Amino acid sequence: MSGEDLLVWLEGRVGRLRLNRPEALNALTHEMTLAMEKALIAWRTDSNIDAIVVCATGDRAFCAGGDIQALYKSGLKSPESGREFWRDEYRLNAMIASYPKPYIALMNGITMGGGVGVSAHGSHRIVTENTMLAMPEASIGFIPDVGGTYLLSRSPGQSGLYLGMSGARMNAADAIFAGFADTYVPSNALPGLVVALADGTSPDEAISLVEETAPDGELAALQDKINDVFAVPEILGCVRRLDKLAAGGDEWARKTFSMLRNNSPLSVATTFTAVHKARELATLEDCLALEYNFAHRALTGHEFLEGIRALVIDKDKKPNWQPATLEEVSPEMVENVLAPLGEKTWNAA
Repeated sequence: MSGEDLLVWLEGRVGRLRLNRPEALNALTHEMTLAMEKALIAWRTDSNIDAIVVCATGDRAFCAGGDIQALYKSGLKSPESGREFWRDEYRLNAMIASYPKPYIALMNGITMGGGVGVSAHGSHRIVTENTMLAMPEASIGFIPDVGGTYLLSRSPGQSGLYLGMSGARMNAADAIFAGFADTYVPSNALPGLVVALADGTSPDEAISLVEETAPDGELAALQDKINDVFAVPEILGCVRRLDKLAAGGDEWARKTFSMLRNNSPLSVATTFTAVHKARELATLEDCLALEYNFAHRALTGHEFLEGIRALVIDKDKKPNWQPATLEEVSPEMVENVLAPLGEKTWNAA
């Protein structure tokens, strides 16, 4: 890893972590993940450190996700390197969720996929006017991971299914409503917040001095529609309800229908099942293990590599999904990609 990809330093009573790959939207590499873990382990028992602050360079992106280009290149050569990245990344996600000191994430800018994993499991999750948060994995032949199924399964009503299957974007208010964030703070107030934390002010007190009401989102107002569409026992029922609403002129339904149809059918169907399964799982670690079942198989399957090729490598935006439609995805296909891995099952140890 370039020593500059992740900046690690102490500032007063605070341990600072800054994702520093603005040219790559601060995408998370394997080396950055391991460096974050190393710092958090060291600071866990350091009596001079009261809290952790994680942020990123620039206002455009906090972290747009894992470095999928690197995963693509390494995956073509050796699937095991990608699996090792996911195992280590998920271990970091679990560590953040159970960290004994306040972990304050400044989610200023684009926050997707792996960026959610290093922020939304923290104790204090701050969003700004620049925040655009999403779990768009189904658009690249993957499923919401880094504990995404845990968060989505606990979102209000059926909003988690909607967000995970479509990859719809959330602003600050939407992210708070969906349970991915806690507090809205204008981006120009973030430097002062960090100074207060470094001076030893408690996170709750420091945040209370700068927090504001987030500008309106749309997720809360869409709840009746979302619940009507996605509260069905099988995925084609969701599609039929969207199609009917769209035929009646509903723009949200038309857009959502299009997103579901453009995303990988296998990924959309698997997300539907995984979020339902996650609702029955007690812990984040259990959900991470379920997600890893899919991730472990992703680099030897078709969808993930094809999705990255079409959207990131060749950029033709014409993925050849297999199966090509949701109607062709069988329950057995979904169960197979989520099936337990036996001795290769992920755990946080």
